[in-house]
Amino acid sequence: MRSIFTEIYFLMKTLFINIKELLQVREPNIDKISGADMAILPKINNAFLLIENNIIADFGPMVNCPINVKAETIDAANKIILPTWIDSHTHMVYAGNRIQEFVDRINGLSYEEIANRGGGILNSAKKLNETSEDEIYEQSKIRLEEVMQQGTGAVEIKSGYGLTVEGELKMLRVIKRLKENYSLPIKATFLGAHAFPIEYKENHAAYLDLIINEMLPKIAAENLADYIDAFLETGYFSVDETVKIMEAGKKHGLTPKIHVNQFTAIEGIKACVENGALSVDHLEIVTDEDIAVLKNSNTMPVALPSCSYFISIPYTPARKMIEAGLPIALATDYNPGTTPSGNMNFVVATACIKMKMTPEEAINAATINGAYAMGISNTHGSITKGKKANIIITKPITSFYQLPYEFGSNLIDKVMIDGKFI
Repeated sequence: MRSIFTEIYFLMKTLFINIKELLQVREPNIDKISGADMAILPKINNAFLLIENNIIADFGPMVNCPINVKAETIDAANKIILPTWIDSHTHMVYAGNRIQEFVDRINGLSYEEIANRGGGILNSAKKLNETSEDEIYEQSKIRLEEVMQQGTGAVEIKSGYGLTVEGELKMLRVIKRLKENYSLPIKATFLGAHAFPIEYKENHAAYLDLIINEMLPKIAAENLADYIDAFLETGYFSVDETVKIMEAGKKHGLTPKIHVNQFTAIEGIKACVENGALSVDHLEIVTDEDIAVLKNSNTMPVALPSCSYFISIPYTPARKMIEAGLPIALATDYNPGTTPSGNMNFVVATACIKMKMTPEEAINAATINGAYAMGISNTHGSITKGKKANIIITKPITSFYQLPYEFGSNLIDKVMIDGKFI
């Protein structure tokens, strides 16, 4: 008869055996993968994986599988195990929806036209400021739980639908509550510079002052954000305005992660790299000059293919960027207007189908490079001893190529986050 201590110890260990393919094996750990290396996805066929105390303790071919291990043993024959997806760019804390704008686009209106008549971000801001913090939390946790079931094991969430001091604080407090109540890593990004409120449309300097001198100090005082962001784009925030925001954020310990080059290229990427941005996100439009600036920098380019799919804009030129030696991460852009989905499986498939990334490249982009873009590559994003046990166990499939190939099927059997099945 086991003692209580032995029983508890037993339950803290999980041993997977006969794994058809164990993907994204990285020993030693690396922070990110670039260029031609993105086509290499290290794996072990017929493998075992031992989880202990919520940490990856051991793995290897079945011939080396430890015997007589007191652990819950799971036979993963014909199944694939890989790290959970890392979604480094979302806006999943919001109120309501923008279904009417979806119909408006079908009827021929562009994103810019919808925005110019009070839709878009300003529409979401109006709804959010009219909705209580508790209600926003209840709506947001449903979205979070859904993406966890779809294999996402870490997520960045932005503010940016408040555009007022109280509205931005409300969003960031909701994100903080999600952090406290769920076991996956959640990073909060302050995106007060998402759009100019109507009352500041002709007075940008006053809104920048509100962001820098009122919002930021209060956010810092409550420790509500990890990163700072701005929508650096023609018609939104200029390069000079974004630089001021990045500089102000850094004074409060917030590293930049910036929306840039979604519709136009206005040398925003250069400004982001010069200001130490962890990532530059969207990049549907990329020039040769942008690629040259990004090369050998510490800034991760992040592509958001489901946004391109949903609003019918160009896709990030992944092939050109990878062939130039750049790394790429993939994320969802989950938001109510341009990507009302947080499904990373669809993102990976779309990257393969529309951006011509290989399955190896797409999985690397959605795991280890996504972890880099979130600042968590030391603890997540690969099968590495000592990293957190955040893993996807597939249903029986023939190859990991099946994941993007069967883009409309749910091929996930179970998801483990922090060593526990969800």
